[in-house]
Amino acid sequence: MDTIQVVYTTSATATGGRNGHTRSQDGQVSVDLSVPKAMGGPGRAQTTTPEDLFAAGYAACFGGALDFVARQHHKNASAASVTCTVSIGPRDAGGFGLAVKLRVDDASLPQHELQALANEAHEKVCPYSHATRNNVDVQIEVRGG
Repeated sequence: MDTIQVVYTTSATATGGRNGHTRSQDGQVSVDLSVPKAMGGPGRAQTTTPEDLFAAGYAACFGGALDFVARQHHKNASAASVTCTVSIGPRDAGGFGLAVKLRVDDASLPQHELQALANEAHEKVCPYSHATRNNVDVQIEVRGG
């Protein structure tokens, strides 16, 4: 396992599990949670799920990694849109697992350039990609100009 030089740390606390509440230490994230009806839960209005939060974080993180990689190659990917779709379901081995699809859209970059930048961001830079590698099926779809 690689060691890291910590430059930022945060924390969040959840109470009540998937039908409770979670809040970041600084209060900027403070949301009620509810298991979706599709998973047999109450699916309460104006609530979110851990998967929503994970998708939002991964999309933002991957977008930042893509922009970083692009700048290293003297390209501009600041207009890129990253959509992260997170799915959850039972695993064959028991318990539950996740699957992720990242869709990267940027009409300002040719398809082959955007694909190369996205691949590099995924393989070398994005910490979410590092954390999920060999643990979560992550598929990347790229739509360039």
